[in-house]
Amino acid sequence: MSTSKPLSLCEWSCQIYDYPANRQKRQLSWEEVSDHPLKPLVVTVIESRVTRRTLGGSTTSSTGSSTPTPTLESLAAALEGTDPLTHFARQEMDPLSKMAADMWEPVPTDQRKSKDALLDDVIEPWATRKSAILNKFTTSEKLSIVTSFLSGGEKVVVKAQSSVVDKVKNRLEQLDDFEEGSVRQMMDLTQQEYMHRIEQLNQELVQAWNHDQRVKALKIAIQCSKLLVDTSVIQFYPSKFVLITDILDIFGKLVYDRLRTKAEYYIPGSKTPTSLPESFTPDMVPESAKETCRNWFYKIASIRELVPRLYVEMAILKSYSFLTSSEFSQALLRLTRMIRGIGDPLVAVYAHCYLCRVGMAVTTGDREYIKENFYDFVASYNQLFSPSVRAELNRQKVDLSTYLTLYTPALDWILQGVAANAPEKLLVEILTRCKEKCNNSALLLNTIMAAFKPSYIAARALQFIEMVSACDEEGFPQYLLFRTLGLCLALADPPAEHRLQILNDVWRVVSRLTDAGHYVSCAEVWIQFAVRHFSSREVNTFLGDIIRHMTPERAYEHHYPQLQAVVNKVLTHTRDFESLFTMDKFLPLLDLFQKESIKVEVCKSIMDAFTHNNVQQEPTNDPVIINALMFICRVMHDSVK
Repeated sequence: MSTSKPLSLCEWSCQIYDYPANRQKRQLSWEEVSDHPLKPLVVTVIESRVTRRTLGGSTTSSTGSSTPTPTLESLAAALEGTDPLTHFARQEMDPLSKMAADMWEPVPTDQRKSKDALLDDVIEPWATRKSAILNKFTTSEKLSIVTSFLSGGEKVVVKAQSSVVDKVKNRLEQLDDFEEGSVRQMMDLTQQEYMHRIEQLNQELVQAWNHDQRVKALKIAIQCSKLLVDTSVIQFYPSKFVLITDILDIFGKLVYDRLRTKAEYYIPGSKTPTSLPESFTPDMVPESAKETCRNWFYKIASIRELVPRLYVEMAILKSYSFLTSSEFSQALLRLTRMIRGIGDPLVAVYAHCYLCRVGMAVTTGDREYIKENFYDFVASYNQLFSPSVRAELNRQKVDLSTYLTLYTPALDWILQGVAANAPEKLLVEILTRCKEKCNNSALLLNTIMAAFKPSYIAARALQFIEMVSACDEEGFPQYLLFRTLGLCLALADPPAEHRLQILNDVWRVVSRLTDAGHYVSCAEVWIQFAVRHFSSREVNTFLGDIIRHMTPERAYEHHYPQLQAVVNKVLTHTRDFESLFTMDKFLPLLDLFQKESIKVEVCKSIMDAFTHNNVQQEPTNDPVIINALMFICRVMHDSVK
């Protein structure tokens, strides 16, 4: 038996490893380079010699007649000649951050833009109405201002805060308190002087703001708001409202712009702060700016008196956009309900008006708060005829109809917002509510007819005539209601079968008006309805009625503009001038223009309309027409000197 020899096993032995020598052996030689290794090979041409720069930095030269072109690798071409890392480093944001920023940036949709544009077309700008209010509501009474920021006037004693308890109690009231010893009351101011003082307050506010005196600017805004509590010269109140709210608008804009300046934010991936875009969202606003914004609202919430607290908060309402985008509707409804605490109905309705105006600037989709503002006025309508209001009107010697017209600018603006793009069923709802709560209020009927689409009013013209005829004549002037209805029917035609009844029903009332001014203001509107829808016989009767009302006591001398408007509307809507000249009341109407310059202008208008209508220049042998034309031309000829 043989025995096999066992396999030899490898014996393990320890070997010393020379790390430095091995590292040096495996390293490549170092060479300093000035070009990035990922940069492409670039070929340049200098005086027909091609200099080729290689990756290693060496150059080779050659000559030739052809012009070489640079050769770029596809990656380098896509990155405009830089390597990927350098390319992204030079960008303001990396691709992922850019995608995040695009999602962060709010972009208004086309639907919202078109909706805003449509509402802007429907709602008349406030700037257009301001001048009309200032021109209409004037006064010759003396006015007064109480303020601590203007020089002049008499000092008013302010009760000192003596005890520590009083100081603690009034700590939150310091914003709306006047500075002790500095309060001055300026009395016996004319309207122009009053407006000048208001402008001085405006300048003081802006100057204080520019000098970083924020508390002083806020105090001026509060004192201006307090002026809206005063109704001692009641017929001037609408103009005072315009002047004061202009200052509040400026204050609100200053606060908003300041907050927006402080609210610079960092776009995701960017290292430089950027100002907020126009359509920013609250999550883009830094916490420091939000804290400043909250402080403004906290300061305003500490104002003791209701009216200035409301007005100043409404002035900076737009600044809510720095805190939230979902609470505008809640804030508007909250302020609407706070206005219910104002006792004077005139002060309250203009507070409603200002809230609706600033609300339209911050939200376009929500209109419920505007309707609630209007319904709040409807609910408190009977306050307009309370004994306290009548006593104040007697003291100021203001009649009730004049007092009610003071409400029209505010109500027109509120209901304009309610009626903008509103369906016809809303008109029915509002008419029903007004009939239940206000018993056919002439003031509200006039506002409704002026606000809603003329086509809605024209379709219910007979219903409106019935409601207007049932209105109490003590309040809002009835002739203004018929005038407003006539303006609606000039823009939209009522059903053909109702037109004759409409004219008869309206003119049965208007023809009995004894005041020539009231009568002619209706006549200049309704003549257009008669000319458009009826024959020359009805128009001739209409003109005869105008002559009958304007002749006594030479009333026509005071109403030349209205009579001139009557003639112009007849000319505009007349196509048959032969029938016009054969009317036995047309030339006698011209005799009412006793002032030569105006009569010449009217005759020029007649001849201009006749020549434009008679384009074919057809001859006429009608002696009546020839006589009328000769009369008109003689008037113009005699005026030439």
